[in-house]
Order: sequence, then C-alpha cells, then structure tokens
Amino acid sequence: MALAAEVAAALRARGETVAVAESLTGGLLSAALTEAPGASRSFRGAITAYATDVKASALGVDAALLAARGAVDAQVAAQMASGVRSALGADWGAATTGVAGPDPQDGQPVGTVHIAVVGPSGAPVTVELALAGSRAEIRARSVTSILELMQSELIENARAQDTEQGGRI
Repeated sequence: MALAAEVAAALRARGETVAVAESLTGGLLSAALTEAPGASRSFRGAITAYATDVKASALGVDAALLAARGAVDAQVAAQMASGVRSALGADWGAATTGVAGPDPQDGQPVGTVHIAVVGPSGAPVTVELALAGSRAEIRARSVTSILELMQSELIENARAQDTEQGGRI
C-alpha cells in the first residue's frame, strides 16, 4: 500500500517511530505498515486488543469509560493510541476501534469506527467514521483512514516544528 509506505518513509525521515493498537482491523494496519522494506526503522510494534477487557489490561484504557460507553468510542480510541505509544516506547501511537459487522456492538451500528493518532505532543486527534460496505470493506477503509490521519498529523507536526524553529513552509 503506497500510503503506508509514505507514512513509514515520513517517520524514518524524521527519525521517529510508531506503535499501533488495533481492534476491528485485527492486524491489518500493522501488516500495511510493515510491508515495505526498512519498516523496522519506524515500526515499534502492535497490540491487537480485540476484546474489550484487553483494551483496559494491555493498553490502560479506563475501565470505567469502557463500562460506561463501550469500546466503540472516540475517548477509547484516544486512550488506546496513548496507551500503545507508552507501552511500546514509540513517538507516535495510532488506534482503531469500531464495528465491522455483521452485528451492532455496544449500541453502535455496523460501520461506526473511531480512529486516533497521538504524536510527540501527547495530544490525541480522533476521527469518527460512518462506513458502509461489507465487513472486509469496513476494515480496509478503516486502515486507509488511519493512514490518512497519520500522514496528515505527520505533516502538521512537521509544520509546527518548522514554525517553532523560525522556518517557513
């Protein structure tokens, strides 16, 4: 996937790393990011936290939040991204959580997906998606969407750093 290679190349150029926490994508994001040669220079690892309790135990997602809102939630995605970033010692954390189907989950319809990215600043950026299609299509589009968000955040972070250093874009 060209987009994943671009994200990995941007991370390598910056000397930064990423770790991912996946739920509905079940390893697809990790596979995309590790497909290109040289991925080991930017990819720290992944935690596939498919079960709700694993989100709490392995990623540090607040159990009370999970009990109140369920696993398909923007705050849960943000905590997953922060948790994997911390757990695996990465500069960036990315997370996916949602409902790929065939049935609704936690009161959320099929196609509801939350993605999150946390960079060196520690401030999470989340996006809610309402995707249509088959289970495979929802999972694939979730991966594309998180890669697009990562790419956008890497660009914005680079601009912010450049501005802080008195440079121009």
